[in-house]
Amino acid sequence: MLLLGLPAFDDYELLDCGNFKKLERFGQFILSRPEPQAIWSPSWSEAEWTKKVHATFTRKTNTTENAEDGNWDLKPNMPEQWYIQYQFQQMQLRFRLGLTAFKHVGIFPEQAENWNYIYQGLQKMPIAQPLVLNLFAYTGGASLAAKAAGADVVHVDSVKPVVTWARQNMEASKLENIRWTVEDALKFVRKEVKRGKQYQAIILDPPAYGRGPEGEKWLLDKHLPELLEACSQILDKSYHLMILNLYSMGYSALIAENLVKQYFPFVKHPDFGELYLTDRANRKLPLGVFARFMN
Repeated sequence: MLLLGLPAFDDYELLDCGNFKKLERFGQFILSRPEPQAIWSPSWSEAEWTKKVHATFTRKTNTTENAEDGNWDLKPNMPEQWYIQYQFQQMQLRFRLGLTAFKHVGIFPEQAENWNYIYQGLQKMPIAQPLVLNLFAYTGGASLAAKAAGADVVHVDSVKPVVTWARQNMEASKLENIRWTVEDALKFVRKEVKRGKQYQAIILDPPAYGRGPEGEKWLLDKHLPELLEACSQILDKSYHLMILNLYSMGYSALIAENLVKQYFPFVKHPDFGELYLTDRANRKLPLGVFARFMN
């Protein structure tokens, strides 16, 4: 099992974590956000956090609304949008960040290791323009990495404003011609199976639950096996790359490994493990599990 930490990322740093929170630097701005897996005590004092932070997210209490919903408390001169950059070899990506009502800011920095994997893996393929499908693609980090490698990229997400955000990231990164699709991921893949489509790479970042643009319900435990079965039918058996990320607490890397072995039996030795970030006190904060493979 692999433990994958953060590669060189000048515009991001996990400063501290604990008491179910994390303190992060995105470019020049420092944010405090909830983190359910940081059950230990922080290494910095509360006074140090308060002095350094530019924006703090607090979940709403006593509400029947979404449990993830909350508010940002901003210090003066803290913008609601700004940009950061990520570079690996010849890949140069630029992301617009923003303070959303669900604590997210538009990027999952722990995925940088997978961006590198995508970029290198696609460049090694003996195919002029590999076809890549990015499902639950959010603001497009994996899509940008694939496009930077010269791939033909199909980006699928059910939330139109998020797809617009991803397009802005593409333009900021001076890339072009990603194909945008606002659709339920499972419905889209079912259609691709019927069309007999073949992809050289598939990236999946499914949430625990979600809704499609027409109200389709996504439940990870219920629908993930069907989605993987369908993906196995559209993944090129000769030249391929695949990444499955699972963020739900309670899911282990062994679950991801077992799913890949069941639905992709032609893969003999998939990589699997945990993604994590390390703070300045050298503590590893787990942030999801993965399975991945390429040929």
